[in-house]
Amino acid sequence: MEPTTLFDKIWDAHVVNKIEGGPSVLYIDRHFIHEVTSPVAFSGLESRGLTVFRPQNTVATPDHNVPTIEQHLPIREELSRKQVETLTANCERHKIPMFGLSHKWHGIVHIIGPELGITQPGMTIVCGDSHTSTHGAFGAIAFGIGTSEVEMVFASQCILQPKPKKMRINVEGKLGKNVTSKDIALYVIAKITTSGGTGHFIEFAGSAIRSLSMEARMTLCNMSIECGARGGMIAPDETTFAYLKGREEAPKGAAWDQKVAEWKKLKTDENAVFDTEYTFDAADITPMITYGTNPGMGVGVEGSIPTGDDLTGSDLATFLKSLEYMGFKPGEKLKGKKIDYVFIGSCTNGRIEDFRQFANYIKGKKKASWVTAWIVPGSKQVEQQIREEGLVEIMESAGFALRQPGCSACLAMNDDKIPEGKYAVSTSNRNFEGRQGPGARTMLASPLMAAAAAVSGVISDPRE
Repeated sequence: MEPTTLFDKIWDAHVVNKIEGGPSVLYIDRHFIHEVTSPVAFSGLESRGLTVFRPQNTVATPDHNVPTIEQHLPIREELSRKQVETLTANCERHKIPMFGLSHKWHGIVHIIGPELGITQPGMTIVCGDSHTSTHGAFGAIAFGIGTSEVEMVFASQCILQPKPKKMRINVEGKLGKNVTSKDIALYVIAKITTSGGTGHFIEFAGSAIRSLSMEARMTLCNMSIECGARGGMIAPDETTFAYLKGREEAPKGAAWDQKVAEWKKLKTDENAVFDTEYTFDAADITPMITYGTNPGMGVGVEGSIPTGDDLTGSDLATFLKSLEYMGFKPGEKLKGKKIDYVFIGSCTNGRIEDFRQFANYIKGKKKASWVTAWIVPGSKQVEQQIREEGLVEIMESAGFALRQPGCSACLAMNDDKIPEGKYAVSTSNRNFEGRQGPGARTMLASPLMAAAAAVSGVISDPRE
């Protein structure tokens, strides 16, 4: 038999029908939905007199539009309130499990799936949200879909999808002190560019990847789409199984043993061929920060913004426009630059390990007086862990306050917006113009970089 990749094994097992010269009909194991991309899909379904085909395979939670303070009160902003109410009504009508604002399992869609054990190796997973790639950390094929495709999954539990090309990114060796998977992601995107992964599905491999915790792997797979890829994945291993064991929706007893035996087969065969392959040395990666208006415009904290001397035409124009928006100059150093806001959270870095790293760094220090910090857990369970582990006391004594779960300042869809012209060091995934609010200037970084900036009030190296 011809050697096959992990991606091929999962994809081929889910193909229901293949259209000659066209896309495949792919069966979907898990469908996550939230309040923003589902209302039109529900309307379309009902206008055709259809119901959700397999409601038990769908899970709902409101996250994008929700406030992160006073969640016990009705949502003040009218459109946000209407979207959340519409999601609730649609889920009740179609018998879809939903974890609303008051539910103990409420949280960001890509955080609650893994922490409840709903996300499992070998699955196909979709959501009307681009960062669905997060779930690929478990050895699943997970990708974002559009509203018409959400309707397609509601109606048939299948989706029409062309098969992407395959890429492997190997990161070998040992990561340096205070270098995280967020730094790996930003480093790789800076190297291969924001279009380097276009048309591909990425498998991350190599000794540095295998050494990562599940939460770190989720951060990396979350960011995989920022280089243009359809998604990212990592082969499941003992780290994966240990994370899943005993979780709410994970298999139990004999079923668990049977599943683990199946999951152990989910790996790329030796000599399997990828369309594109890269190898990077972990020792070359330092704490990263972005300087521009896409996630590929990143440098090591000790580095300088490129001069742009090697660019011409539209590439140069885009580069200069980006720097003008950010208020930076070519060749400038970022280290020591004053910042205004810090945001810890989002589906990229809103898990318990992120807050442990943050708290560990700020312990015994004080927040810079001019910095506004939004510390936002990714779920109610993460919030509870933060409290149980005594991290709240560390945060409060350093001048930080904990907010409630939600997407928060990742995107300007709720109350947590960065004001125009202000600089934010953000642990989220995108730094496009206006992403965190009209005129907001976003610099993407790890929780450790954000912690260092929050304490010093300027961009700092967390290794010092």
